Amino acid sequence: MGETELNLTGEQVDLTKFVEDAGGIHGLRDIDKVRGWNNIEYGAGLSGKNTPATKLSMNKAFIPPGGVAAAHIHVDFDVMVFLLKGAVRHEFGPGCRESVVHSAGDMFYIEPGLPHEVFNCSDTDWVEAIVARSDASEWQNIVPYDRDSE
Repeated sequence: MGETELNLTGEQVDLTKFVEDAGGIHGLRDIDKVRGWNNIEYGAGLSGKNTPATKLSMNKAFIPPGGVAAAHIHVDFDVMVFLLKGAVRHEFGPGCRESVVHSAGDMFYIEPGLPHEVFNCSDTDWVEAIVARSDASEWQNIVPYDRDSE
């Protein structure tokens, strides 16, 4: 995949320094961009990397103007997204030949195993979204998808 090849490990950032443990309630107060993965920037988020979570993670995602999260598949976990700002187009399904657009205020669910690629619909504005996954590892169980394979 050349220069757009997926980096499935993401940037190595100590995420524990962003979380406050009040004795069983783990809080994150600063949700600015601190790391990136697959052309998306993320806050520190809450996951198994910085809490005792075993089945869930949540993060704020930022897609830059004109940005594209390369085609990929979530292996055996659910994803729900609440779009805070901007609009995204998902190209999805076999060969990523189907398409749907969501705008700020929309929520959507992505089924496990569904190939999809995410596009920021704007060349000038950032997309901001809250992303919840039924996987505490965040990106460990995501695999690249070759759009031309089907």
